[in-house]
Amino acid sequence: MQSETKSHVEQASSPAGQPVSVIRFEGDISSTSKEAVLGTYQGLPKATTKLILLDFTKVDYINSSGIALVIQLLIEAKASGQKVLAFGLSPHFVKVFTMVGITKYAGLFPNQAEAMAAL
Repeated sequence: MQSETKSHVEQASSPAGQPVSVIRFEGDISSTSKEAVLGTYQGLPKATTKLILLDFTKVDYINSSGIALVIQLLIEAKASGQKVLAFGLSPHFVKVFTMVGITKYAGLFPNQAEAMAAL
């Protein structure tokens, strides 16, 4: 039984004082998660959003359709000149994200502190 995907955005500051948008996901990410994943990302103001963290700490499951949504987000971010880092993935999904090439678009980190330090 899949749980509904929820997402919300929090604002933070990088170690250099730059604004960072943290998109926090919760639940399972699948084909029904388009609004939570892409809708939340696309709602960010492109002109002022240059650094984005994706928080997968409260995500239990991501299927292939969910991975495709994350890849679409990363491609749009790259085209907009935004830097995206992800954290909180289980070891299994770190391996899956690496295998499908997500690491070409986003760095993967164990937690928010390490992702912030890499900005």
